[in-house]
Amino acid sequence: MTKIFVYEYLTGGGIDPTLAGAGSLADLSALIVEGRVMRDALVADLRELDGVHVTFATSRFETVDPAHTHCMARPGESMTAFVARAAREHDYAWVIAPECDGLLLHLYDAVGAARWLGCGKEAIRVASSKSATAACLVAHRIAATPAVEPGQAGQFGDGRWVVKPDDGAGGLDTFVFDGFADACAEYEARAAAARNPVLQAWVDGEPLSLSLICRDNGAELISINRQQIGLSGGDTPGRHPRIVEFDGVLVNQIDRRSDVGRTLDTLAQRVATALPGLRGFVGIDVVWHPQRGPVVIEVNPRLTVAYAGLSAAFGGNFAPALLAAHEVRVERAGAARRNPSPSTLGVRP
Repeated sequence: MTKIFVYEYLTGGGIDPTLAGAGSLADLSALIVEGRVMRDALVADLRELDGVHVTFATSRFETVDPAHTHCMARPGESMTAFVARAAREHDYAWVIAPECDGLLLHLYDAVGAARWLGCGKEAIRVASSKSATAACLVAHRIAATPAVEPGQAGQFGDGRWVVKPDDGAGGLDTFVFDGFADACAEYEARAAAARNPVLQAWVDGEPLSLSLICRDNGAELISINRQQIGLSGGDTPGRHPRIVEFDGVLVNQIDRRSDVGRTLDTLAQRVATALPGLRGFVGIDVVWHPQRGPVVIEVNPRLTVAYAGLSAAFGGNFAPALLAAHEVRVERAGAARRNPSPSTLGVRP
């Protein structure tokens, strides 16, 4: 029996909702919902597999079906100590956590490489920084959004500018400005407050995300998704920014056998080559610019919310293929059920 521990940061006790300020409680609640959706989808897929026993982390804020095996941190136990302890009690640990403040890296160290189901440490380190990711991709001649310093205004044309956390996730605290000077003012205010901002050109176009299964010998693009992203505010004259709002993702929206699909598949392979150590499920956020084509915005070295819709969209369970990417071999329960490998679901170009 292979024992797997699933830890999703927000539902696993990483943040106490009672300590959130009134202004951030709604954002936190939305992220907790997304976290629970990802966790429950992964746990459900793992529970379908023969020879796998799955335990997931929860917290005192959640009521869990007693039929499901779960655990939580002890009183006064830090999250890293809890994850390290739970990982030692299992063969493997599957962690879903944001990259903010080095969190995913800290949890990698807590679990240890031998039990970790996910990307390698160096890939996480690079992908945890939007500026480092862009620099890496640009060095490999991949269209991306390099970080800009305020003094570099003369090197760029007109357009919108975005200021956001360099290690942020989910579009939180992401502002878009019509003028470079206003964006610089926001960037410098955040930098002065040690908030680790990044300043980048805003890319117009269709927001997409790519879902990949990465292995040592390459990557497989399994779904092209549409991200539902909008801008609010910014109607008042002056320096008021527009705020980026993320409203979910629609999976499997573009046929990977189409011209666009083949272009994005090639892009996915190039990104995987540029960032050695990507392993298992990986998400790539892309904007398809009308003239430039696909521009990479960021790489997510972990499960993303898109995963939750994949099993329904393709009629199969992706967990075995993801485990196989880590050389963990398991079988899906029920001989009549279809092989979950995406290439055998008849959807790979």
